[in-house]
Formats: sequence, structure tokens, C-alpha cells
Amino acid sequence: MMLIFGLMLLLLQTAACLEFNCRFNQKDPCYAALGHKLNLTMVDASIYHLKIYKRINNIHDDQACRVKNDKIRECDLFNNRAEVTFINGILIINRVIRADSGNYTLILVNSDGSFTYTDLQVNVEAPVGSVNVSISCSSNGMKSVSCSSDRDQLIYSWTLNGESLMDGNPTIELNEETDGNIICSVKNHVSHGQKNIRVTQCPESVVFVLVWSFQLMVLFGLLGGFHIYMRHTSGKKQEDQKVRMRRFREGHEHTAEDS
Repeated sequence: MMLIFGLMLLLLQTAACLEFNCRFNQKDPCYAALGHKLNLTMVDASIYHLKIYKRINNIHDDQACRVKNDKIRECDLFNNRAEVTFINGILIINRVIRADSGNYTLILVNSDGSFTYTDLQVNVEAPVGSVNVSISCSSNGMKSVSCSSDRDQLIYSWTLNGESLMDGNPTIELNEETDGNIICSVKNHVSHGQKNIRVTQCPESVVFVLVWSFQLMVLFGLLGGFHIYMRHTSGKKQEDQKVRMRRFREGHEHTAEDS
């Protein structure tokens, strides 16, 4: 049972592994995925002795990787890491780390002592992680849609209902009435990811809420004023009634005295 589980785990790890291939004589930079595999093709190491240096501020570092007779003899450039091997003229890094980024020089030494060299720039980037999209309604009648991911060197692109929108920005502005399916695509030089969500009209815009709140305030103000007016009017009527009753009683008492 444990053996079957181990084999399944190995298959999953293998399927998830990204592999990149570069050559030391290529003109463009070499890109590798952090934590994944990089193959650096050089030359026939049975003919040449190879030395690989890393340049810092255009100066060769003392550390190097030396290959002779198609085998690594010394490789303190990669701190003798077990995941760095050399097979058939290919330097293989099975698990790339950030420190592997940099400018490298490959020196080919002939049997007569003459040599040639070539350079290669290696850039390590983290694969794109999970992509998140959020939508917010603003007071100016627009909808703001934002896209984000937790990796570096990201390039953004958008599509709405299958039509391309503005590229390059992690945030776009849409009309408040816009609805449909929107896709945010995120990529860098080593991987890509995307998120598809449904965009609907804002249920209540901020402007509507503000206007509605103002109308309620005016309505409550009018009701309060009417209530105060009615209380004042009712009190005045009661006071007038009391005055009339008092006058009536006084007039009745005077009539009784006269008789």
C-alpha cells in the first residue's frame, strides 16, 4: 500500500514539473522556473574541457563548474548541489533556486591550451500562482475590476465576452451597465494562469444610495415638522377652548349674581 502511494506521489510530482531547455550559444536570455528543472546544453565534453563561471559586475567569480571527459570534476559554482548533474554535454539543474539567476560564461579549452568562450544570461522566475479577481462599484457610475496574483514579472490581459480589452494593467474600468463573462489572464516568462468570473450590473450604485438616503432625510424632516406643527396647532386649539370655557363660566356666574 505504501509503495503504491509513493508511486502515485512520484507521478504527481513528475506531472507538475516544468522543464526548460536553453543553449549557451543562444542570443536571447534563458528563463527558468523557480523550483523546477533547467537543462543547459553546451558542447561535446569529450572533446573540450569545460569551465563555467558566473559573472558579477562583469568580473568572473572564483567559483566555477569544471567538466572533463564528460563528467563534473568540481562544481563549487553550484555549491556541489546533488540536484546539479552533467550528462552528454548538458548541465542539468533539477531544482532551480533564485541564486541560479545571473550571467554565465562558458569557456571551452582545447587540447592545445587554446580556448573560446560564450555567454548566457539566466533569469529565474516563480511560476504564476492563483489568480484572484475582485469587482467594486464606484460613485462615478463606473465599475472597477482588479486582478492579482502572488508572483513576479507578471503581464496582464483581459477579455470580455470573448473580445480583447486593454492589456498590461491589473485594473480596468467598465461602465456600470456592463455584464458578461470576463477573463483575466496572467503570465510571465515561465508560466501562466487565468480567472473567469461573471460580471453583472451593480445592484445599487453609490449614487442611488446617496440620493435615496437624502430623500429619506428630507421625508423624515417633513414628517417631523408636520408632527411639531400638529402638536402646536392642537395645543393652541385646547388653550382657546379653555379660555372660552372660562369666559363662559365667568359670564354665567355674573348673571347669577345679578339675579
